[in-house]
Amino acid sequence: MVKIRLRRVGAKKSPSYRLVVADVRAPRDGAFIAVIGHYNPLTDPETVVIDEEKARHWLSQGARPTDTAARLLAKAGIIEEPEARREKIKADITAKPKASKKKPKAGATEKPKTSKDEPEASITEEPETIKEKT
Repeated sequence: MVKIRLRRVGAKKSPSYRLVVADVRAPRDGAFIAVIGHYNPLTDPETVVIDEEKARHWLSQGARPTDTAARLLAKAGIIEEPEARREKIKADITAKPKASKKKPKAGATEKPKTSKDEPEASITEEPETIKEKT
């Protein structure tokens, strides 16, 4: 099976991607059949350049885009936005804002609760150490 997917290029910590047609068994940055465009997420706004003719050719030959590649192809106007993505966008708009996953520090905002019935634990005696004979 043939996929349209991203191939990472660029230096460390400055990613840039090529939109390639590759066999599904090939590694992400390995062998590919054709380059049909490039994508740079670091620019503002992000740069997306796709050869529309090549993309339509490979789509007509049965190449399946990955989720990210489909988003980029839809942004370029080559394909319609996938149904699953449209539903996800609608769900995110109607959903409540997500709460922060971070837990507040116990000492910073509130004191830990202690029970009046339970006495506080304290160490009164040190354990005896075993002395080795020399």
